[in-house]
Amino acid sequence: MKKKYSFLLPLIIATAIAVGFFIGGKLNFNDTPERLFTTNSKKDKLNRLIDYIDYEYVDDVNTDSIVDVTVNSILEKLDPHSVYIPEKEMTRVSESMKGDFVGIGINFYSYHDTITVIKTVTDGPSFLKGILPGDRILLANKDTLFGKELPSEVIVDKLKGKEGTSVSLTIFRKSENKTFNVNVKRGIVPLKSVDAFYMLTQDMGYIKVNRFAESTYKEFKIALTELQKRGAKKLVLDLRDNPGGYLGMAEEMADEFLEDGKLILFTKNKNGKIDKSYATDEGSFEDKPIYVLINERSASASEIVAGALQDNDVGTIVGRRSFGKGLVQREMALGDGSAVRLTVSRYYTPTGRSIQKTYANGTKDYYQKFTDRYHSGEMISVDSIKVADSLKFLTPKGKVVYGGGGIIPDVFVPIGTNEEEAVESMDSLGFLSFFVFEHLDENRERYSQYSQEEFVNDFHVDDILFEKFVQYSVDRNLRMNFYDYEDSIKLYLKAGIAEQLFNTNIHAKIKADEDSMLKKVLELDEQITEQKKPVVVDQTN
Repeated sequence: MKKKYSFLLPLIIATAIAVGFFIGGKLNFNDTPERLFTTNSKKDKLNRLIDYIDYEYVDDVNTDSIVDVTVNSILEKLDPHSVYIPEKEMTRVSESMKGDFVGIGINFYSYHDTITVIKTVTDGPSFLKGILPGDRILLANKDTLFGKELPSEVIVDKLKGKEGTSVSLTIFRKSENKTFNVNVKRGIVPLKSVDAFYMLTQDMGYIKVNRFAESTYKEFKIALTELQKRGAKKLVLDLRDNPGGYLGMAEEMADEFLEDGKLILFTKNKNGKIDKSYATDEGSFEDKPIYVLINERSASASEIVAGALQDNDVGTIVGRRSFGKGLVQREMALGDGSAVRLTVSRYYTPTGRSIQKTYANGTKDYYQKFTDRYHSGEMISVDSIKVADSLKFLTPKGKVVYGGGGIIPDVFVPIGTNEEEAVESMDSLGFLSFFVFEHLDENRERYSQYSQEEFVNDFHVDDILFEKFVQYSVDRNLRMNFYDYEDSIKLYLKAGIAEQLFNTNIHAKIKADEDSMLKKVLELDEQITEQKKPVVVDQTN
């Protein structure tokens, strides 16, 4: 019997990164076991125990794993966001937050056990060497990069390296049925925080930000400046599914929309010390309409931006209640290549509210509250959102806002039906992307005639491609009412093809036609425009 799959709504967010924290020390083995546990130093006790097991325990034990488990237990007693990052994870985590890495600049799938290029980073090392989508990378410096047993991390290690070093690649180009060698010099490859930016209407720009890394504000500023050159006098800032990042990046972004001297947020540590952050006169989009999109997966720095604008009566927050993370972490290196991100303070929005949801009942309960929101109906109806009068605050213009458990938007947009969210999930989780990749691998020549503009305006997903996707999904035990959502699926397929042929901008622009929050923004903006029109009085007799 074929298993019927349904997409769980919503997906559990914000899974904390990794585990544990160890404070080093040397055990004096002249000490007795009795003294080991009678020392006054808690840290010394932990150090001595680990070393004692390492040196004296009857069997060989991996004390590194004991340290990780021990420290996990310690951190789990604190809060869900104090986390340990082991050495093997540090490079990946650091690159993500830094906003770039050193490599050859390709996106790839391991397809039929062979590294196959999805696309190259524009103006990156591989792009400049003429490597094309669909190319198979067989060897790197004569090391084999194909085969079932080759882990993905090994492949990545072969392609990454020090900036300026070269790697010799052996490539098979399917479209020309030829194999050739090329030397690629490794360089800085950006990890974009700004997924897309474009003009939504003649005077309204759109910017999608996926996280707050070191490069985020710079990317955002470039996008904003370009949109202003194109005539943007209004802006949609899309922070949906943005899990946050650096607090400083959120402060700089909020500053773009707030007048000089306006409070952005303040933090308070365990000693009661308060640090306040104010807007400067550097903002380039002050006194202009701004719409901020948030949802249940918008957290941390995303909530700082939304809260700062909402509490200063600037712009309109549109969407669903955000995640509810009001804690600030500081990363502290542990000297062995690992680090801990420890919660060091709480942040408060300008009106003084904390939007941190409770974690008093532990991490499991903390994340369970996310699914509880769905089952309670609050993602479908704003009236189902439970708020306490004790957490009520007023903005300078008298608008009521609430603390405790996220930012409640000014304008609520319900989550879609199971099938609508399933279509979105097929896209966001990569299911649709892999189908598109396979389709293009067999039909790339068919699309070579299209420019970006021609593709957006003239290309339509036909019934044949739609039926192939339905069969592809059924073969993988995915069940839904495909034909009831044929138009949406075809739109998403078109967007997916556009992303792999061109860029994420085109992908986002095509999907905008099915975006309920963007539709709500355009509706709101039209209403505001109508209200501002002067009333014409007929004075004829």
